Amino acid sequence: REVTIKSIEAEKEKKKKEREAKLSEEKEKKKKEREAKDEEETESEDEEPMKCEEDDDKTGGLGPLSEQLKVSQLWTTLGECLTELGSSSDTHAVLVLQPAVEAFFHVHGIDSSADKSNSSARRGRNTSGSLDLLSESPAPLSVEPVDSVSSLSSGGAIPLSADMCPDTRKFITFAEQHRIVLNQILRQSTTPLSDGPFQVLVNHTRVLDFDVKRRYFRQELDKIEETNRREDIAIRVRREHVFEESFRELHRRSPEELKSRLYVIFEGEEGQDAGGLLREWYQIIAREIFNPHYALFTTTPGDKVTYVCNSFSHYNPNHLDYFKFVGRVIAKAIYDNKHLDCYFSRSFYKHILGQQISFKDMEHEDYAFYKSMMFLLEHDLVEAGLDNLDFTMEIEEFGVTETRELKPNGHNIPVTNANKKEYVKLISQMKMTGSIRSQIKAFLDGFYDIIPKHLISIFSDNELELLISGLPTIDIEDLKANTEYLKFSVTSLQIQWFWRALRSFSQAERANFLQFVTGTSKVPLQGFSSLEGMNGVQKFQIHRDDRSTDRLPSAHTCFNQLDLPVYETYDKLRRNLLLAINECPEGFGLA
Repeated sequence: REVTIKSIEAEKEKKKKEREAKLSEEKEKKKKEREAKDEEETESEDEEPMKCEEDDDKTGGLGPLSEQLKVSQLWTTLGECLTELGSSSDTHAVLVLQPAVEAFFHVHGIDSSADKSNSSARRGRNTSGSLDLLSESPAPLSVEPVDSVSSLSSGGAIPLSADMCPDTRKFITFAEQHRIVLNQILRQSTTPLSDGPFQVLVNHTRVLDFDVKRRYFRQELDKIEETNRREDIAIRVRREHVFEESFRELHRRSPEELKSRLYVIFEGEEGQDAGGLLREWYQIIAREIFNPHYALFTTTPGDKVTYVCNSFSHYNPNHLDYFKFVGRVIAKAIYDNKHLDCYFSRSFYKHILGQQISFKDMEHEDYAFYKSMMFLLEHDLVEAGLDNLDFTMEIEEFGVTETRELKPNGHNIPVTNANKKEYVKLISQMKMTGSIRSQIKAFLDGFYDIIPKHLISIFSDNELELLISGLPTIDIEDLKANTEYLKFSVTSLQIQWFWRALRSFSQAERANFLQFVTGTSKVPLQGFSSLEGMNGVQKFQIHRDDRSTDRLPSAHTCFNQLDLPVYETYDKLRRNLLLAINECPEGFGLA
């Protein structure tokens, strides 16, 4: 029995050793596989976009948190659920998945924060446009007209930079795909955007709707206000000299003082300012800014409604001080959440935002000039008899014609088919920026005294107009009663769908539509029967577009004209119209 027991124990010991050897062999094999995989990943890093270097520091050298948790499949499922919820008419339905969405942003927010400095640097480059435009070497200006749906249907998407780490790319793509649901969640959140789980969106504000941006904007201004507790500033003025005396009162004040509360005293009146007098003061100042007596602004030739800096303002010896004052007043109105009845050109808004000026902006400012430049770009110069141009521009001031060079020695450089794009860029730059360089700089100096550039730059040019002037009240029935049709009639199915869609729009969407077809959200005081176009009163027009129904609607703002494809269904018409006015605010149809 003893021999049997010993043999059994020996057999057990043998099997135990075999198992240990096998486990050891498997561990070694797995270790080698991991090492081989790590080597492959290390080699592939040279070919991939840059990795988030700060991730390892934050996670103890373990790599991005999203990779550690291995939750890719979970995010895919979450995305599918959000897509379903996005089509729900119940805006509260998305709150069911709010904890999961917050978890996604917590995980990828950590991973994306390594890109924060890179994002800020990119944003700094993008928002330095106005400074570039004011430098001796103006920033590039686009001269390629965009006319395809494919290139514009994604106009609102955030460009994915090559230096973004893969995880940040995934995060931005996710946010873009589910921006509707994301904005619904943010509207109902009580936590400030910069403090909660969605704070990473501060660096990617293009996925945010206007009302969500505006809420974040006001929260940031409130923080500035909390650190700036000063005494109220009294403005004593006579009604007949509001502009000059307000200028004297405020020009000497420091930027920090101007962030204090203002109260107005009209000389010779007993009214006490509890807010009403300040609103009235803003209304009077908004009118006086455009008073021809000061020669600061002039209406654009394109619509005769919006304003640009007057290139002849230097005949007013105080014009630069006045421009700085106007910049401060408009920024102060935004700071105080007061709306002004003043509307500027697209290029002027872009200067404030620090965005690049595009050749397309010229269509809004001077349509005749825009068409002549389009003709030059689209035709052979010799055949068109335009081979006598050079890199100069003639400017007439009070009957005196002056020739200015667009580049050094420009009068000796002929315009050819090879360099005509550069010519169009430079002459458009001169008209929209070069001739009013000092005026724009003075205005921006005053504006940025009150509102930081990085904060105002979260908006688009259309959104900035709404921020300054407020959402208009648009009477759809008045617009319909003053509409003309070409190849359509009032009873056409697409026309009935169009008005049905417009009635379903929110006030913000209606404002975007008005900006899309007229170039501004300003509603004429006398109603749409007095809508201004390039050649005076021009009613809103809807033209039939018989090309592909895969195209988006297009607009010609100088004629208040909408080109509407013959869509097959109401849903397709409404969807494409919303896409055009929200994502392609500059339009894409060439008149």
